[in-house]
Amino acid sequence: MKSFHKSWVLAAILVAALASVLAPQAAAQGSISGTIMDVNGKPWAEVTIRSVSDQGAKQETKTDSGGKFSLPNLRAGIYTVFVVFPPPNDKQPPYEAKCRVQSGEDAKVDLNFQDIVAKQGAAAQEQVKKAEEAKSKMEGLKAHFTAGSALIDQEKQAKVDLMKAPPDQRDALKQKLADLSNQAVKEFQEAAKSLVEKDPNAHLVWFKLGEAYDTAGRNDDAAQAYQQAIAAKPDVPGYYNNLGNVLARAGKIEEAKAAYTKSAELDPPNAATAWRNFGISLYNANRLADAIEPLQKATELDPKSAQAWYLLGASLLMKMTTKKVGDREEVQLAPGTVEAYQKAEELDPNGPWGQQAKQGLTDLKALGAGIEMKVNVKKKKS
Repeated sequence: MKSFHKSWVLAAILVAALASVLAPQAAAQGSISGTIMDVNGKPWAEVTIRSVSDQGAKQETKTDSGGKFSLPNLRAGIYTVFVVFPPPNDKQPPYEAKCRVQSGEDAKVDLNFQDIVAKQGAAAQEQVKKAEEAKSKMEGLKAHFTAGSALIDQEKQAKVDLMKAPPDQRDALKQKLADLSNQAVKEFQEAAKSLVEKDPNAHLVWFKLGEAYDTAGRNDDAAQAYQQAIAAKPDVPGYYNNLGNVLARAGKIEEAKAAYTKSAELDPPNAATAWRNFGISLYNANRLADAIEPLQKATELDPKSAQAWYLLGASLLMKMTTKKVGDREEVQLAPGTVEAYQKAEELDPNGPWGQQAKQGLTDLKALGAGIEMKVNVKKKKS
């Protein structure tokens, strides 16, 4: 019994010793930290810092407002530290620096790009200069774009105010609208000066310039700007739609039709909207006869638009004629006039389009005998 106890104690000691040998030991880890300064010798904030070990392990962080960074919990080894340049210089290869990380120690990587560029010679300095100019242009573009967009919002509100204003206030509001338009145009023209070759932002600048002109009713200028937006990015349906709006207002019907057709082709689900917009533009320009065709297309593609039906009915009135029957003149309506009004009233019985259509039918009835009104009346069940 005694010998058994001793052997058991010995076995326990051996097992404990073996466990201590086999148990994984937590290896002491190191870190990398440092400060990044830009080409002007100032702290470079929000710059991506990436480390890659000789074993392929990766870690990433960003510098703080003071240009400082830290990459903790790194295993010992040789590391490559990459400084990833921010836009608009992000297409340049990252700058590389190497360091050794040792257990329990912090490897320092302090980089001052003012000194680095100075040592790399004139070619590198020129490259950095161009990068700084590109960055400055981007910042200028953003500032002008933001300011111009805010002015367009004010311009749109001024246009709304003008439409609601009494006659004695309209001249002042017209001048305000013109002033806001000029200010917005100036901002986007300045933004355009900051565009570089094949700039991905070009189409947005030209579109907003067009909008600044468009809101103020400057059709020719707006059309030119929208065309530049299309040249920069020809696959945006809305650009063709807006171009069509101003061309229609300017009386350039065939050109407007081509623009709306392209908008419809690029965005088939919203083709009805493109044709309806064409019709609305022509209707508002008092070109009712020209508005008939696009409104007919709009109602074919979207038969549930009360607005399109009402405008179609109102436009078809332009084809109304009179015919002498006996000793009186009878009104002859173009086919589809009454039906268009009836459809608008049916779809929007309590809304503005339905009410206007109802009034239109009443007015037609009042024109006198000879007009056969086939107003829909539901039969009562017997």
